[in-house]
Amino acid sequence: MKLESRDVSEGSLLVEFPDVSDADANRFAVALAERLGRHPSRGLLDAIPGARTLFVAFDPRLEGRDSVVRRLRRLARESVAARESRRFRIPVAYGGENGPDLPALARDRGIAPEELARRHAAAEYTVAFLGFSPGFAYLTGLPADLAAPRRESPRPRVPAGSLAIGGAYTAIYPEETPGGWTLIGRSPVRLFDAAARPPALLRPGDLVSFDPIREEELRALSGQARTAAAAAETAADGDALFETVTAGLFTTVQGAARFGLGASGVPAGGAMDPVALKRGNAIVENPSAAAALEMTLSGPELLFRRDAVVCVSGADLAARWNGSRVALDLPFPVRAGDRIAFGYASRGARAYLCVAGGLAQRRPGEPVRRLAKGDVVFAARRRGNPAAAAGGFPPEPVVLPEGELTLRVLPGPQLSDFPAEASEVLFSSAYTVSPESDRRGIRLEGASLPLHRAPDIPPEGTTLGAIQVPANGQPIVLGPDRPVTGGYAKIGTVVAREWPLLAQAAPGSAIRFRRTTFADAGEGTNIAGP
Repeated sequence: MKLESRDVSEGSLLVEFPDVSDADANRFAVALAERLGRHPSRGLLDAIPGARTLFVAFDPRLEGRDSVVRRLRRLARESVAARESRRFRIPVAYGGENGPDLPALARDRGIAPEELARRHAAAEYTVAFLGFSPGFAYLTGLPADLAAPRRESPRPRVPAGSLAIGGAYTAIYPEETPGGWTLIGRSPVRLFDAAARPPALLRPGDLVSFDPIREEELRALSGQARTAAAAAETAADGDALFETVTAGLFTTVQGAARFGLGASGVPAGGAMDPVALKRGNAIVENPSAAAALEMTLSGPELLFRRDAVVCVSGADLAARWNGSRVALDLPFPVRAGDRIAFGYASRGARAYLCVAGGLAQRRPGEPVRRLAKGDVVFAARRRGNPAAAAGGFPPEPVVLPEGELTLRVLPGPQLSDFPAEASEVLFSSAYTVSPESDRRGIRLEGASLPLHRAPDIPPEGTTLGAIQVPANGQPIVLGPDRPVTGGYAKIGTVVAREWPLLAQAAPGSAIRFRRTTFADAGEGTNIAGP
């Protein structure tokens, strides 16, 4: 099997399989990802098959790029065995509020919505690979006349269970996420269970068909699925630490990025500002990966149920402990019954409350859930001696400059797909951070990047800081909860060590980009993860 590789970021590369069909390239990518899983190394973080590529994330501090490529070439020489296929029949309610794009798509095809639904359901599909989000399976076999381009701008919210068409693929969104595909129906089937092994229901090579059902059947089956999902929720593994009196704008529990489930569509996640997390953890003598409370723009009020040692790092959210102002980056003891209240960010966007011993986290792949009033947060159950893995000397905090923030950008994997003037616009324009930004991506507003064709590409793995460009030309910088695979062209990648600066940029902040090279970015600087 012949393969070629090219750099995507300081800690990731894209493997391509030239001179073979799309189907064979996808088959090779899936097989090579499985082999890497059977031959792990300390430096390998993830291997994610795409439509005709394999995205490989690695830690350059533990394994160099050349070593990774040599291992890929060695494993590529093994023969590819056919995988046993399983068959699934998935119920779907087509059209109506469940498939809001079905009428327009049918009208464009010159047929009735009912006929389009019938043709879609009559086909048999094959799982090519998983990506985008946990359990999201890209299905091939869509009738060619039903293919539909992605939207000019992705929807901020696509309901869980939505059946959609994106290019030549069809798929079901397993959870509520942003999405740019054409929505034609909805299914009640649970495609991802974080407690299961493997967590995704479908796997490459499986055969899928759709059974049309009525709206009332969808409601009944969806209710059963919600009940089953609620029953599968497990209690947090520790003691109740504090409860939320008020929740703040967007408060979640976040630790370091957790890799290894990308092939099931699970993003690595982790803190938006990994430097602030590591700094706070080091101050309270936690392992650097310990989970903390991440607060965005405004913070909660917390009532502690037990004694603890805590520290606030990152942005200044005017924290007060029992009414007295709290300094950043200084540990202090709280007692049962104490309150810590956070205000609004005066500078920066995200703050972290680190607690000695760490906080309990949800399983990888479970949706990121913002805290609500009355929620209880649990302490992590200690395993071994946490001091033995303490984070060490705290890294220097991220300091936002006055005025515009300038970020270095590496060439993106689809740079050549853009006209030359697109780069000139990107590097000569000032952009502002949109209020619609979130952990999935920092949306930017400003000069539209010119395109000479639709920016759709065969879906491939994505990296932190990748700058993708949808059809409206407005750049989106992908974050820790980004789609694992994406089908928009990427013009560049923000240098990893500068991602925390962008993570601390509040809505309305001015951003500029500056060209750089992989040589200037340098290996060993991957503080934010691939």
